[in-house]
Amino acid sequence: MGTAWEAPTWPAITAGEAAAILDAFPDAGTFAGLRWHSPRPFSAAVLAQTDRGEFFLKRHHRRLRTRQALAEEHAFMAHLRGAGLGVPDVMPARDGSGAVTRGEWSYELHRRSEGDDLYRDRQSWTPFLCAGHAREAGAALARLHLAARGFAAPERGGHPLVASFTILPARDPLLAAEAYVRARPALGAYLADRPWQAELARLFAALGSGLADRLEHEPLLWTHNDWHPSNLLWSQQGMVSTVFDFGLATQTCALHDLATAIERTAIPWLDIAEGRDSPADVRAALALLSGYRAVLPLSQGQLVTLLRLLPLVHIEFALSEVDYFAGILGDHAQADLAWQGYLIDHADWFLSAAGQAFLGALEQGHLA
Repeated sequence: MGTAWEAPTWPAITAGEAAAILDAFPDAGTFAGLRWHSPRPFSAAVLAQTDRGEFFLKRHHRRLRTRQALAEEHAFMAHLRGAGLGVPDVMPARDGSGAVTRGEWSYELHRRSEGDDLYRDRQSWTPFLCAGHAREAGAALARLHLAARGFAAPERGGHPLVASFTILPARDPLLAAEAYVRARPALGAYLADRPWQAELARLFAALGSGLADRLEHEPLLWTHNDWHPSNLLWSQQGMVSTVFDFGLATQTCALHDLATAIERTAIPWLDIAEGRDSPADVRAALALLSGYRAVLPLSQGQLVTLLRLLPLVHIEFALSEVDYFAGILGDHAQADLAWQGYLIDHADWFLSAAGQAFLGALEQGHLA
């Protein structure tokens, strides 16, 4: 949660490992070498070259993603692809599934997608390179929401590091948060000695008044839930050609996804975490909203709901991160950072003068 790159949590995929795994995907061809290792922390991934092209091989610990959990993502991707959206082509394994398991690992393989990876070397929570990219990303998100309609799968189970939508729509969000924690023993053990209910109650009282009433009118929809520029590939004309990384995808609502996109891209969280007084990028947020509304109009009431949702939209995924660090990794320092630096401090920023100015500028820009 700072500007320095962290060392990857999981060991890198080796050439021998990649060759053995690609052999389980008959349409991938003969392995010829590795082209690039992803620096992202929650999984290990590489670009692998074969005699049939380049493929993106991704490895997950089975406590994070089983074959069944990956099948949920792949089904959503297949629906979007069928609706004309550019998403990665999941390669079938010999048994017809979209993933294989070896020991403690689950593997999935995608054909390299169309477009330039302009943000490959940029971290999450970093801004768009220009307002034009923000506007096109907003339009692409709206296109995804249109394509997602009709996908009728239920919400995903309690997998680690998956977004969810159970707390903020609840009439009693604290009661819903208690149920969320109860279902995750490692998270409950981590929070046991903290006044976490009081901290959440404070945030819900300060930022969540009336939110459940507003959200009950929003239709449920499967959404991406990790919309930042490094999960997009770009055409030479500055259009989004491919959307990838559906690891957080599940059933939320369109406004939740849109608020997440603004929260991930328009606020300089990494600078703020290191004590720099960097302003939020109102222009990028308004451009993203403008692009979205050009494809999928929003009512004035929906825009008000979006602004009410924005300060708390990260809450459930932050809890999932705490569960991941405290449970799967046993890393309490990172769990502390996810709880205090991410969940609490990000919400508190919206109560600060800078956060209130940002919300006011968005309201003036799209509600005036």
